Parts: sequence; C-alpha cells; structure tokens
Amino acid sequence: MELNRFKSFMKDFKLFFTVFLISIISLLSSIWLTGCTTTPTTNVSTKFPEPEKVGIYHKVKRGETLWRIATTYTVSIDDIIKSNDIPNVARLEENQLVFIPGAMAVKEVTLSKEQLDNDFIWPVKGKVIEYFRDRDGSRVNNGIDIQVTEGQIVKAARQGNVIFSDYLTGYGYTIVLDHSDGLYSLYAKNAKLLVNLGDVVHRGQEIAHAAKKNNDLAYLHFEIRRNSNEQNPLYYLP
Repeated sequence: MELNRFKSFMKDFKLFFTVFLISIISLLSSIWLTGCTTTPTTNVSTKFPEPEKVGIYHKVKRGETLWRIATTYTVSIDDIIKSNDIPNVARLEENQLVFIPGAMAVKEVTLSKEQLDNDFIWPVKGKVIEYFRDRDGSRVNNGIDIQVTEGQIVKAARQGNVIFSDYLTGYGYTIVLDHSDGLYSLYAKNAKLLVNLGDVVHRGQEIAHAAKKNNDLAYLHFEIRRNSNEQNPLYYLP
C-alpha cells in the first residue's frame, strides 16, 4: 500500500517538474527572442549636409565690372549673380567680395588700354530712374532709364557697327550697335540721330541727342543684349 502511494507521488512529482521545467524554458526563450528583435530607437536625420561650394572670393577693385570679372574667370555672369544673390539694382562696389563659383585661384583683372577700350562706358551722365526688370503695369523694362537734360549728347557705350538707326515703335528714335562678340547695345527715346546704318562708331563717339517727352522727365532708355537675351546694363557699366 505504502509502495503504491510512493509510486503515485513520484509519478505526480515528475509530471509537475516536467511542466515547471517546460514553463521555465518557454519563459527564457521568450525573453531571449525579445532581446534579439528589439533595437534601440535613435533620432536619425534624413537631411544630408549640403556639399561645400567650390570657388573663391574675388575682392573688387575700382573700375572692375561684373562682366569684366566674369570674363577673367571664364564664368558666366548668371552663375556669379546666382551664387551671390545680386539684385537687379545693385552695382559692384570697391572692396566688395564676390564669390566666383568653380574658380580654383584668385586672378588679377587686367585693365590694359586695349581691354579698357573694349569695356563699356556710360552713354550719358545721369541718375538711373528706372532699373532692369522694373514693372509699370504690364510693361517690363528690358534695360535702364537714365535721366538726362533735353538735347544732352548720347555717346556710344562701346565700339560697334550701326545696325539700326531709325524710328522704332515703342522706343522712339533708336540706335542699335553690334559689338561683334554677341553683345549689342540699344539707345532709345532720342530727339535726333547722328549716325547712319552701316557706320562704324568708336567708344565715346557722339551718336544722338536726348529728347524731352512732353512735360515728363527727359531720359535715355539703354539696353545691352547678348544675342537676343536682355542683360542688366549695370553688370557691364563701371
């Protein structure tokens, strides 16, 4: 009788121990698997740092123009404008730092007599009263308007060939010069034209007399174009 009880107890004990052991193993396995599948959370930035700009800073000297600087570094004016956020009304000032994209070394902007003779000059002396891309209703200014006195002498801003010298609707009496390198200059709102189609004019030569429009201010409308694209004259004038 006692032997049978002992055997029954051992049987129950083995069953209990087996269930307990299975529970322990199952719990340990669960903890281990949880540790393997859980990863710590970290703040990962998906914004990559912007690459550093490649280029140099050029210190502007007296008389240097954006056009001359761009020509020296063989960089387009548009690239320099975009890199420096230069507004349409801005002119370069002495000691101003201008970033030249893509340049590897600072260059000297040479101003030899030959190069100076090939640079642009102001066609008249006067205050700019309307700037490049200024709007007047639906009209957009493709150049600059320079206040003048009635009859003031207008000079060629650069040497070139006269390819237009006549009345032009919307422009009045107008002269257009071809500078033989893809650049053209236009002089409008004149009272009298002094050169004819086909003439070769030199920089600083008198080409027209400024007009006075009714009771308004007298002004010269001046444009510079590269092929058919309007350029900001202030980037070419010293």
